[in-house]
Order: sequence, then structure tokens, then C-alpha cells
Amino acid sequence: MKSNRRKFLKLAGMTGLSVTGFKITEGFAAMPDLNLSFSGQVIGHNIKNMKQKEENLSIIGQYGQWASSLTANKLPSMSFRKKEYSDLQKWQKTARKCTEERMSIPDIGNTPEVNVKKQYTYDGLQVEELSWQLPYGRQTEAILLKPAGIKDPLPGILAFHDHGGNKYFGTRKITRTNDNQHPLMTEHQKEYYSGRAWANEVARRGYVVLVSDAFPFASRRVMLQDVPEHLRGNLNDDNPEDRKNIEAYNEWARNHEDVMAKSLFSAGTTWPGVFFAEDRIALDILCSREDVISDRIGCGGLSGGGMRTVFMGGLDQRIKCAVCVGFMTTWKDFVINKSFTHTWMTYVPVLPNELDFPEILGLRVPLATMVLNDSEDELYTLTEMNRADRILQEVYNKADAADRYRCSYYPGIHKFDSSMQAEAFDWFDKWLKK
Repeated sequence: MKSNRRKFLKLAGMTGLSVTGFKITEGFAAMPDLNLSFSGQVIGHNIKNMKQKEENLSIIGQYGQWASSLTANKLPSMSFRKKEYSDLQKWQKTARKCTEERMSIPDIGNTPEVNVKKQYTYDGLQVEELSWQLPYGRQTEAILLKPAGIKDPLPGILAFHDHGGNKYFGTRKITRTNDNQHPLMTEHQKEYYSGRAWANEVARRGYVVLVSDAFPFASRRVMLQDVPEHLRGNLNDDNPEDRKNIEAYNEWARNHEDVMAKSLFSAGTTWPGVFFAEDRIALDILCSREDVISDRIGCGGLSGGGMRTVFMGGLDQRIKCAVCVGFMTTWKDFVINKSFTHTWMTYVPVLPNELDFPEILGLRVPLATMVLNDSEDELYTLTEMNRADRILQEVYNKADAADRYRCSYYPGIHKFDSSMQAEAFDWFDKWLKK
């Protein structure tokens, strides 16, 4: 299953086309697969004209250059790269406080009681199906994985599932707990993860891994029965595991993001703020377990999971090792080129004046940080991915912690494949194991 958005973005990625500038790269060789035909003369002429006429266009038309100029050619006010910031801890305290205020993180109470619904062993792992009740919404469901038979406490990893245009599923995107995997999840893992449940794979290396459904995915999704009938689009919650119903729900949920975002803003909070509040509860739960070494905790994830890694890794020092996959660029990239490829879940109003996007993750310096990028990732421009990398390098160099930051690029489009997983897991091992 792929949403129209995903199909479109894959098309752009395959052909080397940038929607904003229609830049044609070496990827043009893939064009015949699209059943399109051009003469060499027309191609050459069009390439030249498009580069000349459209290289300065933006996704918001003539307003793009102006909007970008509001923060261009100057360091954000709380950037650690500024000369006046020489005391690392003092800067972190001030910049974190500012970021948290901009996010308007809601107070959702103390750590809730955790219900262990099931315990069993699957494919060499001990599996716990967990749930907890937050002050709002239905219960959060989660999966905990660890090597079977291990008695000693282990390092922990908070594993974040992706967005993928699929709000019906959450934890199942990156786990596998039985042989009867839903066909859509088999397809999902094949497309993004080399057919692997990466949370299982990293648990096998000697970690207690917790994966919880994010707001509003899976157990935390908006149920159709809970919204006014005129907003349901003639859909209902019947036959929930049916492929057609899931696809219809995901399309409905995609359109409903506008409603959700506007409502959250009107409530005085932000989507990243809600994410962080709920993820922090999951981190509290993971750290409180007797089988977890609470001062050796990592987090990571692809795409939407990478975005959650940016905020969690940047703001909570309990995360000793963070691996952000497929979600690293600059605010400029969103302004000019790529906000249309992302959901409402990314944005924190006003914060770009104080920190560039990679500097949110940089708040964790000198703690271990890895960024994994796909060089043909259709969600970002390579130029701005590179610039984000340079920003984080500068932050870590200034803190005399260059060895604790690494950024790698892999060929291909948006994914967290087996090669990337291998590097990420080695990085976890390096910093979380003795």
C-alpha cells in the first residue's frame, strides 16, 4: 500500500526531479520507466530553460525568497555557533528552556500504571505487550522486546516508529511478534527496512527495546466514531484489519491532519510538544524497569521516528545515544523546497528564529549522536542535508566532542535498510555497552 503522496514523492525521487525547481540530474536515466518519450533535442532545450527560468522558484511562489530571508545570512539567536556562547552548560540550559517553551509541551501527569497484557517468547526474544492510560484518549499500546533468557539488566532503547502516511499502524511497523504478520506490514518493512523488524534486530544484540504507539497512530489514532458524523467521510470503524478499510482510513487521517494541527495550535500546544510529552512518558517507563540500565539509554527511528529522535535526543539528557534516520535538514529547506513533503507534525512556530532545525538535536552535545541520510531522499534537498551536517559538525567541534558525532550517506531513496541498521546498531553498541 502506498498513498498518493508516497507515489508522487517516489516518482520525483526516481526521476531526479525537484518539484520546486524541476531540476533534472543524472537520475533522468530512469525516465523511460515512466513510459515518457522525449527527443534528445527537446530534453537538452528543456533542461537549459528550466534551469534558467525556474531555479529560483519556491513552493510558495514569490514569497519564498522573502520568507527565507527572514532568517537567512545570520545565525539564530540561540545558536551555539555564535561567538558569545562559550559556556556549554549555560547555553544548553537557556536554549533548552526556550525550545520547550516554543513547543508548549503539555503537562500530561506523572508516569501511569503499566499493564502487562501478555508475555511470551518469539524468535529468541521475550515479548511483553504493554498498555498504559494517559489523561486523554484511548490507552497507549506498546511492545517491549529483549533477548530471551537473559537475567542481568541491559541497556535500553526507545525505538520510534515512522509515519509513512499510515496512521492505522504504529508499533507493528518496526516489530514482529508472531508468524501471522499483517500483509501491509510485510510490505511496509520490505519497502523501508529491507524486510526486517528493526526493533527486533537491535533487541537481539542485547537491549531492552520499547516501542509505543505515537499520537495519533494505531491505538492512539483518532477513531471515526469519536468525531462528528459530517467529518467521517461515510467511513466507520468496522472491519478494521481489512486492507481497503485501512487504506480508506489512512487517506481520511491524512486529510484530518489539517484539523488536528489547527486544533492543537488553538489549544496552545504543538504537535512536536504532544509527541515529546508522550515519548517522555515512554522513556520514564523504560528507565523505571529493573531489567534496564537506566543510565545507558538510546533512541532512534526513521522519518517521523527520526523527527521524534531530534526532539527527544535534544531535550532529554537521559538519552545517551541518539540515531536520527531520514529526518535531517534545515528550516530553509522546509521554507523554500520541502514543507509540502511533510506533515504538520514537524513545526514549532517561532523556534527557527532561535535555533536551526539540526541545532535542536545539537542541544544534546557532547552526547553521542548519529545522523543517517539517504542521498536521493525525496523528502529533502541534498544541499540542505549537507548544510545540516555541517551545522552539527560545527556544534560538536566547538564542544570538543567531534568524535561523538557521525553523519553517513547511503545511496537510494527514503529508507532505513539493513546496511544503515548495521551502522546504527554498531553506534549504539559503542556508546551504550561497556
